[in-house]
Amino acid sequence: MEQRALGDLQVGAIGLGGMPMSIEGRPEEERSVRTIHAALDAGVTLVDTADAYHRDAGEVGHNESLIAKALGSWSGDASGILVATKGGHLRPGDGSWTQDGRPEYLKEAAKASAQRLGVDAIGLYQFHRPDPEVPYAESVGALRDLLDEGVIRMAGISNASVAQIDEAQEVLGGRLVSVQNQFSPAFRSSLEELRHCAELGIAFLPWSPLGGIKKASGLGDDDGAFAEVAREHGVSPHQVALAWELALADVVIPIPGASRPESITDSVRAADLRLTADEVERLSAS
Repeated sequence: MEQRALGDLQVGAIGLGGMPMSIEGRPEEERSVRTIHAALDAGVTLVDTADAYHRDAGEVGHNESLIAKALGSWSGDASGILVATKGGHLRPGDGSWTQDGRPEYLKEAAKASAQRLGVDAIGLYQFHRPDPEVPYAESVGALRDLLDEGVIRMAGISNASVAQIDEAQEVLGGRLVSVQNQFSPAFRSSLEELRHCAELGIAFLPWSPLGGIKKASGLGDDDGAFAEVAREHGVSPHQVALAWELALADVVIPIPGASRPESITDSVRAADLRLTADEVERLSAS
């Protein structure tokens, strides 16, 4: 898979989603750090997180702090690693999720994230999820202000529609860099947003690109197209799923979550898996 730079984002590559290392069922910290190190050793240059990736009410930013610790203890040069974080989605600590898209909140949240990450400016900051109580342009306007103030270097949005992508691009004055939506073999309703990003030259970051924790483990259990193509190539169905997503457009950067070194190491190999046009069509039709 050919890789190219889109801003500081390496499209055609695989990123690391940090969420499973901080929510319910998370592993011990030592294994999480090893998982992050394994991703970096395998060539991952994008690590995705959010201040809401935590389990308990009193540990907002747990995953951000974990990633900062892992980067600080990695033996390689971490200067080329882009950490993308998000704000505007909250977890009260009871397993539920809420939204807060108020500009004043997002600005304070971004500064708190920068502090936890130990950076002067966040590499990529994304508005996590639209808040129905706040006009979308006002929320995105906070990202514009954060860009202008130098608190963040790049701005993105998550869980957005085509109309919201266009609105964000307008509010940001053409500086929208990324869109992070759910997309996987089992969840394809964001295909229109993926294609729109390709038309605009904006990076599209599928979250849960393997279908989420529960569905990812059973991705190749049936005898469907992904299992068949995996057998033909002698690779895991997970690699096939990620390679298929990469083949859909040259702006795609899947960010599979991982909590074990073996998982992310397998996923990263998808960037080198060449699928034929017929295989891509077969997988898309499945």
